[in-house]
Parts: sequence; structure tokens; C-alpha cells
Amino acid sequence: MKTMRERHEWKHEINASDLLALRRRLRAVMDPDRHGRDGRYFVRSLYFDDPSDRALREKLDGVSRREKFRLRCYDGDAALILLEKKSKISGLCRKESVPLPEAEARALAEGRPDRLGAGLSPLLWELCQKMRTQLLRPRTIVDYTREAYVFGPGNVRVTMDWDIRTGLGGTDFLDFGCVTVPAGGAPAILEVKWDAFLPDVIRDAVQLEGRRTAPFSKYAACRIYG
Repeated sequence: MKTMRERHEWKHEINASDLLALRRRLRAVMDPDRHGRDGRYFVRSLYFDDPSDRALREKLDGVSRREKFRLRCYDGDAALILLEKKSKISGLCRKESVPLPEAEARALAEGRPDRLGAGLSPLLWELCQKMRTQLLRPRTIVDYTREAYVFGPGNVRVTMDWDIRTGLGGTDFLDFGCVTVPAGGAPAILEVKWDAFLPDVIRDAVQLEGRRTAPFSKYAACRIYG
């Protein structure tokens, strides 16, 4: 299982003009993420929540200590599926992830942890226990296009996400032909993540006049329809 250290995170809502300007600046000082085609790829996530929508409510209420689970894959490829747990503690973020076989991902997407065998990874075991005790269940698919850049000093990662779409109440995570619709008026999102320090060259590159950091949740945006 991969566990990332606690990291700082900025989010900005941006428009199409901002995206073009940022792309020019970032390409001058950062490297495109090697996992995408020139740094760009398609992301699909399936988020879990309990019957009272705890993960959604805690995000909207700004609870300082919270967590959420999701399945994730890239570019419509079921060969690499990740189970991720993202935690927020007093403004810092931490992400744990573990790869899953397709059969295990399908069982989770169907809300059937009982179909999983023994010898589970700690993260998968935790999700299964919470599916049994807290009644966590898959709630909705979230799709978007991501363009990502990396910078070694500070372990900086800058992403721009757009065309955020919701699967409404659909949870068939691996049906890449399923119908999704635009998530209301969801904007494009700039995210900046770093470890202990953010180099000035990156801080300057991501500055946008009139833009302030603000909380934004793709999961919350995609739950507007229920």
C-alpha cells in the first residue's frame, strides 16, 4: 500500500482563459506528468458514502478532520484500478492507495464486500469493515479530464481539471460507455499540492489576478442531482 505524507493543497476555480494562460506558464517551468499523453489523461472515480451522506455533509460544512473512499482508474483502462482513501486533517491532506484486481473492484462497486476473500490489504479491509458497520456504499461516478505537471523541489504537483461530469446515481464504475452529464455549472479547477515548501517559481506561475483559494469538491459538485 502506498501512503503519501501529509501535504498542503490549494484549489482555485478557473475559466478557459485562465487554463490557457496557466498552461503556457507551467510548461515553461514544470514537466508534464509522464503518466499522461503530454500530461493529459481521463480520470474516473467512484465515491463511497453512508446513508446520511456523511462524507458529503462534512465537506460542505468544512469539518477539519474528515475522510472519503473512492475507486479510481485512468483513460478507461481496467488494468490499473486503485482504491484510495483521502483524509483531511487541520488543512493538510493525506492519501493512501492500493491497486485492486478488477474482480475486487467490481464487488465493491456492487456494494458486496462479502464477495471478497481473505488476505485483504489493510486499506481494503478498512473499507470493507466500514461498508459493513457504517453502511458505506458507492454513490456516484465522477469523470473529468486532467492535465498534470510536476516539479521536483518541494515535490510539487499542479493539476488542471475540466469537463467534470456525473454519473448521477450510476455506480457501474467499469462500464465506460455509461451515460454521464455535466455537473451543473462546475468550473475548471486548478489544484496545487506540495510537501514542506512551495518554490517561488511555482508560486508565481500559478498566481491569477482576482482568484483566491477556495474549497471545491468534485464529489459534492456531482451530487447536485441527488
